[in-house]
Amino acid sequence: MVMNDAALTAVLRRDRVVVLACLLVLVVLAWAYVLWLAADMQMGGMDMTGYRTIPAGMGMMMPAAAPWQRIEFAFVFVMWAVMMVGMMTPSVAPMILIYARVGRQAAAQRQPVAASAWFAGGYLLIWVAFALIATIVQWSIERAGWLNSDMVVTSGILGGLILIAAGLYQWTPIKDACLQQCQSPLQFIQRNGGFRAEPFGSLALGARHGAYCVGCCWVLMALLFVVGVMNVLWIALIMIFVLLEKIIPAGRLVSRIAGIGFIVAGVWLIARSV
Repeated sequence: MVMNDAALTAVLRRDRVVVLACLLVLVVLAWAYVLWLAADMQMGGMDMTGYRTIPAGMGMMMPAAAPWQRIEFAFVFVMWAVMMVGMMTPSVAPMILIYARVGRQAAAQRQPVAASAWFAGGYLLIWVAFALIATIVQWSIERAGWLNSDMVVTSGILGGLILIAAGLYQWTPIKDACLQQCQSPLQFIQRNGGFRAEPFGSLALGARHGAYCVGCCWVLMALLFVVGVMNVLWIALIMIFVLLEKIIPAGRLVSRIAGIGFIVAGVWLIARSV
């Protein structure tokens, strides 16, 4: 028993390594699933006119005019949820690592790994809720006939409006406020009651941070409807952009420059479609 206790103590002293390893495994699994779905949805170059692909990894298709079934809604929801985990976990990793460090430094608290897991769970729970909203939006766009088999909006005007909206949002006070919360992990923890060892407290704090993160990044996810919901390159680019926004000192400047680019691209897309 003494040996086991000593081994456990040694592991907990390396809590940052344990937490980072768990986050890395989570990201790898999420991206493996996304790449699997993307490869399956290519359908070997088949002509998909009149059909839509179901992101199930099993080559499933449905006539474009057919209503969504419950199983299709579930598959699309899982696609969005796993995609959000793969995209957003890297950008929240610094926050979770700092949370573990604060927990280790707190004299009365000795559960940094468990508490960090609950914190991460609360954060990702908010993004899973966002995935449900994204699924409903995708269903609505598809029902309106504005989404093709590659999950790209068919209306250049709608695509341009999404780009312009994304660009304008990058300049709003809401974006500024949410991004500030995401850029200052230690201050966020201190302003919201500090480290919490109990599961519910850590879960709630993670969910609060997730809400700020959604407020910061939700409009960027809407860009996937313009470039392709399962466009792996753009999924990776958005993931990297979100990470840079949060971790580099010039993140706010990067955000605003990108906003200008989105607006210009949106205007060009609308002009080309008129």
